[in-house]
Amino acid sequence: MQPLLQTEQALIEGIDQQRMLSRTMEWAAINSGTANLEGLAKVADALAECFSALPGEVTLRDPAPVTVVDAEGHEVEKPHGRHLVLSVRPEAERRFLLTGHMDTVFPADHPFQELTWLDDDVLNGPGTADMKAGLAIIAEALAALETSEAAANIGYDVMINSDEETGSLSSAALIDELARGKFAALTYEPSALPDGTLAHARGGSGNFTLTFTGKSAHAGRNPQDGRNAIVAAADCAVRLKQMQHADLPINPAKIEGGAANNVVPDHAVLRFNIRPKTTEAADDFARNLEALIETLAAEHDLKIALHGGISRPPKPVDEKAQKLFDLVRDTGAALGQTIGWQSSGGVCDGNNIAANHVPVVDTMGVRGGKIHSPDEFMIVPSLTERAQLSAIVLHRLATGDVL
Repeated sequence: MQPLLQTEQALIEGIDQQRMLSRTMEWAAINSGTANLEGLAKVADALAECFSALPGEVTLRDPAPVTVVDAEGHEVEKPHGRHLVLSVRPEAERRFLLTGHMDTVFPADHPFQELTWLDDDVLNGPGTADMKAGLAIIAEALAALETSEAAANIGYDVMINSDEETGSLSSAALIDELARGKFAALTYEPSALPDGTLAHARGGSGNFTLTFTGKSAHAGRNPQDGRNAIVAAADCAVRLKQMQHADLPINPAKIEGGAANNVVPDHAVLRFNIRPKTTEAADDFARNLEALIETLAAEHDLKIALHGGISRPPKPVDEKAQKLFDLVRDTGAALGQTIGWQSSGGVCDGNNIAANHVPVVDTMGVRGGKIHSPDEFMIVPSLTERAQLSAIVLHRLATGDVL
């Protein structure tokens, strides 16, 4: 373990927990569910004002077009909010990427909208842990880094997207663009456990929609002339589940469609999710799904259209990424923090970053828990812990041959 240098100690002396807490509370008080475009715009403006204090240029990028399949099987465009990008010293040879998201899972009409103190150190509220506190940590850690002489020799991009909670479909291309060529990346999802444990290797995730187009007929007079889309969708759901194995959890989630009880239904929509743990499992599934669709279409004599795919590739931890984890652990130890890690079935933008062969630690945000529920909480002292950790990790990445 490398102990803190005098320059590193000086680096973190200005980190201000109250400033981070105030920002977190301000941003968490604004509903920014992924579909709440007005709320996202308000948060984006507040974030732009905050990050404009850093050197570089802040821009709000338009979302890439995204389509979804509605309950009737029609492909329609889904609007998204804009994404914030701060670019600092783009000409630097060694550059980093820091990412977070401004959206939450709580829509504007969700009852969970208020902040509540559970005790002196624990704050309950929507998006507190996931991840508006993480955004405050990014701003604070970078402000601390900029006080160092080493900052002049490195550059970085900060990307805060508006759609992480729904798979980053409108920001995936932006993440790829910004990740390419980076020396290392940090993402500010909350810790995997309240004790500060990091998420290590991650599986991938893909969301798919299959639209079945059959033929309607009278259920009593001439059912033989119909082609039952609901039956085909149900058959598909069962066969998908039978394709599951240890490296490929599959979750058929929803079937929509149908008609009156006396009508053979001519349309159905099946939605399902997969969680491939390896790239091989993901590739095998793509081939097997194509064969399954062909088989079902022939057996049920109807048409099947596929929409969607894998939006989060699996994230293994290679040698270079492990060195970044080791750096975070050792820096934490120098600060008196015990930091470990464990594999996770969850996914995030760290998956997309790692697909560009960039080492990334993606749970650098606050300690907290019960995210995606009205019991979500953050542990306030971890604002300082994680901001100090990030500032020194970035400084060591800037000044040493650590990867």
